Amino acid sequence: MEHVLPESIPLYASIPFLIMLMMIAVGPLLFHHWWEENKNKLIISLALGIPTAIYLISNGFLLNLEHQIIFDYIPFIILLGGLFIITGGINLSGDIEAKPSTNLVFLGIGAVLASLMGTTGAAMLLIRPVINTNSQRKFKVHTILFFIAIVANAGGLLTPLGDPPLFLLYLRGAPFGWFFQLLPEWLLANGLLLLIFYLTDKYYYSKEPAENIAFDKSNIRPIKLKGTFNFIFLAGVVFSVAFLNKQYITAIEHNHYLAFIREATILLMAGLSLYFTSTTLRQANKFTYGPIIEVAYLFLGIFITMVPALLWLETNAKSLGVETIAQFYYATGALSSFLDNAPTAVSFYNLALGLTEPGTTGLVAGIPDYYLKAISVGAVFFGSMTYIGNGPNFMVKAIAEENKINMPGFFAYMIKFSLIVLLPVYILVQLILL
Repeated sequence: MEHVLPESIPLYASIPFLIMLMMIAVGPLLFHHWWEENKNKLIISLALGIPTAIYLISNGFLLNLEHQIIFDYIPFIILLGGLFIITGGINLSGDIEAKPSTNLVFLGIGAVLASLMGTTGAAMLLIRPVINTNSQRKFKVHTILFFIAIVANAGGLLTPLGDPPLFLLYLRGAPFGWFFQLLPEWLLANGLLLLIFYLTDKYYYSKEPAENIAFDKSNIRPIKLKGTFNFIFLAGVVFSVAFLNKQYITAIEHNHYLAFIREATILLMAGLSLYFTSTTLRQANKFTYGPIIEVAYLFLGIFITMVPALLWLETNAKSLGVETIAQFYYATGALSSFLDNAPTAVSFYNLALGLTEPGTTGLVAGIPDYYLKAISVGAVFFGSMTYIGNGPNFMVKAIAEENKINMPGFFAYMIKFSLIVLLPVYILVQLILL
């Protein structure tokens, strides 16, 4: 189906979208307790989303709004919800010796799992065992910081399941297997981060009080994995995303609603996980629906209010001066650092769409391959630059603080970690590979 350029829309129509993103950024900082209530997030989403929807409908953009809700928001929430429910049924427990090599293995496994079960799923599966393992150590904040960077972000680059921005690009036509070609970027970034972590952890391990090391060695509980049958349901989700699409079912091209067999399969897998997983096991994971309800409420507002911004970007792409691969990488990265990386990726995808001349060949999802690569890598990697760049970041921080780990604040995280450790690594990725 040939892409048709949308009608002109004024920039001021994007104001609700900017307010929505600002609320996500400053809400947890300025009015923490009020913002904790999910119903208040829904109120903000509706207060900004309903007027935007009325504006779009009254100005002839009903089809754009419908497409955004039906074919983007619903599949997005179903995928995240399915992964959240299934991984919430897998329990990894134990407390082994907290040597640098042990922590390195945890983070390395997390980097691989992030692309298979999503950054949220991998982070929630591994964060508590990592905290338990390091509970006898004095110096452990750095381990949580690298966990956020690797498991909750950079590890999720290789499949649409890995990170929300990649799934949204997949919904726009990027083939499931296309993301495998990002393996060099994945290897370089995660390899460097794991190396830096290992050297850092060896340094801090040498500074640990002798009594802490002795206590750690004498308090060992073997690692136990329960609820392993949920990996079958997880494989079902991977299968549905990889094969239940228009690449393999050509009828979807003519009837887009047929694509919802993918979502139906994901819901089935989640339902089977709920049915077969014991309540006791989910309680051991401290499983609640709060986090996924939060995501559903916030992204309802984001997906509605971002429609005018996406339309404006596509029609005004050529005048913005973002044209090179490096510009797309750093611009996507910069906004992904302070806004949520999922809508940022879609915004720059639309920008690239507006730059793509009709009749251009060799496109992926309607844009040049190199633009899609820059957007994908920039959104996933730079999501770790702040606590608000990607959903799992704040969840990991909250769990660490529940366990009395004194995590750095919003700006301290950037000054002491992301700007001096992550940014140089991400610049190297661009200079070498993009």
